[in-house]
Amino acid sequence: MKYFPTFLFFAGLLSAQPYDLVLKGGHVIDPANSIDGVMDVAVTGDRIARVAAGIDAAGARKVLDVKGYYVTPGLIDLHAHECGYSGSIFPDDSALLAGTTTIVDAGGPGWRSFDDCKARVIDKAQTRVLVFLNIVGHGMLGPKIEDNVEDMDPQKTAAKIKENRDIIVGIKTAHFGRPGWAAIKNAIEAGRLADAPVMIDDKIFSNTGRTSREKLLDIMRPGDIQTHMFNDRQVEIVDRFTGKVQPYAVEARKRGVLFDLGHGAGSFLWPVASKAMAQGFPPDTISTDLHANSIMLPESDMPNCISKMMLLGMTLQDAIARSTVNPAKVIKRFPELGTLGEGRVADIAVFELREGVFAFKDAWHKKRLGSRKLECVLTVRGGKVAHDANGLGYPEWTSAGEYEVIE
Repeated sequence: MKYFPTFLFFAGLLSAQPYDLVLKGGHVIDPANSIDGVMDVAVTGDRIARVAAGIDAAGARKVLDVKGYYVTPGLIDLHAHECGYSGSIFPDDSALLAGTTTIVDAGGPGWRSFDDCKARVIDKAQTRVLVFLNIVGHGMLGPKIEDNVEDMDPQKTAAKIKENRDIIVGIKTAHFGRPGWAAIKNAIEAGRLADAPVMIDDKIFSNTGRTSREKLLDIMRPGDIQTHMFNDRQVEIVDRFTGKVQPYAVEARKRGVLFDLGHGAGSFLWPVASKAMAQGFPPDTISTDLHANSIMLPESDMPNCISKMMLLGMTLQDAIARSTVNPAKVIKRFPELGTLGEGRVADIAVFELREGVFAFKDAWHKKRLGSRKLECVLTVRGGKVAHDANGLGYPEWTSAGEYEVIE
């Protein structure tokens, strides 16, 4: 006890240290903390130090004027592809440019290939990469591999998850081309053994012997995720004949089944999305299914997906919630991720909401015009500026030979 005053003295010095970074005057949207207004965000080290109006930034190492911009937690993309799949994109080449600080690889590696994925991509990326482990041991390597029921081992999949809880957040099943429920049931058994959610991407063609109703009501568990919700080949959310949201989809949501956007190169269709949104059936989480084919023409990065949802009637605040706190809770990473709460990791995105006329394409390259487009101008990952599109942190160049040192 005699050292207690000394401890308080040093704690006081620590708390008095200037902030490393202060974002001044932006409109902060942090749904997890019910914040929606003009505030400052201060960062010390790799943590959020304070979110409040009028923070004293005297002595801060770097102060950025973000007045007129929206400031949010770093976005969480629940469904993308970084390794183990032919169309994978190295995360830092796309995510940080879009304000996405956390990406979840959706089924690229299986238990056999996870370690290689970790060494080649996850450990090297500045972006935080988490994983839904494929139920197929060899991962997402095409029909011959993904249709191999013998390589679907719930025990070994669950064991790999338990060894890597810090990275692996669930199980993925996708692209199973044979009839029946073997892939989904093996994935759900692995989820039961590992106490982890399952993300499902499977076809419901008539020759598969699978139906949306049976999958959503009889097989999937509360907390499991149906991705590609606005594609009527993986799940029939909207009745093809009546245009009405299926009663079994509403019932599945009531019992805790989750629905994920999963835009991709073939899974966001205006006819399905517009009808579902008009009837009050939005995605629980917004994700991109970003890969080599979806990043270009459909432009399925997170800001574009959010912009498309706003075009269909979703508010910006609601879209940010479905891109931050909601996915963080789905993968059991809240409140460390998905919030600007004090003491949490300083993953921050800054956006400009542009006004004008913009073309937004669905996965079948059909166009709709919108008047608002969200664009990322700044990304902070772990307290460090990782992307600065507008040079907010750069001094003006004045004349030849005069340069300021930039850390």
